[in-house]
Amino acid sequence: MENLPPTDYPRAVDLLDARDESAAFRLERLHQPAEVFEPQRTNYFTVIWIESGSGAFQANAAEHPFQADQLLFFVPYQYLRFAPAEPLQATVLRFHANFLCVETFHAETGCSGTLFNDPYGPPVVPLMGRARTDVIELLERLRREQEDRQTAWLDACLAAMKLLLILAARCKASPVVDAGGTGAEFRHPVMEQLRELLEQHYRTLHAPADYARLLHMTPKTLGRYVREHLGKTLTELIRERILTHAKWQLLHTLKPVKEVAGEVGYQDELYFSRLFKKATGLSPTHFREFETEIRGGSNLSMD
Repeated sequence: MENLPPTDYPRAVDLLDARDESAAFRLERLHQPAEVFEPQRTNYFTVIWIESGSGAFQANAAEHPFQADQLLFFVPYQYLRFAPAEPLQATVLRFHANFLCVETFHAETGCSGTLFNDPYGPPVVPLMGRARTDVIELLERLRREQEDRQTAWLDACLAAMKLLLILAARCKASPVVDAGGTGAEFRHPVMEQLRELLEQHYRTLHAPADYARLLHMTPKTLGRYVREHLGKTLTELIRERILTHAKWQLLHTLKPVKEVAGEVGYQDELYFSRLFKKATGLSPTHFREFETEIRGGSNLSMD
């Protein structure tokens, strides 16, 4: 896969007001020529069905190939950049947690750790056979419901969206899926060991050399494994896991930013805030205040 042209993350985020139920879910058609483009960063979850076209995309710092008949999954505030090698046609689904709370739905399907917020695998699910047919039918159902807006249309959209996520989670969990389309083994033993170590130590060990030492290999060798299988550097993987923890704490607790920073090993609150803003486009305080307001405080009632 060719690397995308280098770029720094833009800081601007399009903060969409999801307090109106009808604005918390939207389905759009995407037609793009074979040119690099950057979708607007938003506070919505995004699912993209690639109908035709291929190329590469960048999600924050990670780079992955894409092709037709794949679903791509992205989290709120994530920076995205696409480099189609040919004209791209796709269907884009965007929804806020007010429409479908991925964290709550995770208890039913595991989709939060499989489709969204999974730093250990590409956010790509190829679909074949019956699963492909089912997803296309669900997308058409969602499109009709949004256009017709008959009684309880949002409830019908929610039911279809849940089923789509269940189907995608099943496909990604299948051992035969090479989710990145790279031809690499999806769960290499080294990557599984790294995952276990990172889950144990991400709050205190932030240097790639620490994990290389625990795995009895050189940082260069471990870094090559991570780049080949995840499309990003080990430093970026560690940072992504740290920020996933931080976002959860900021969303679902009232802990001061300084305490959240300390939990993930940053005693310098200012440095942590700069890191967080680069990744999300918002400061930790603004992120918490905006999401709490939009969600009506419901995010703070979660365990």
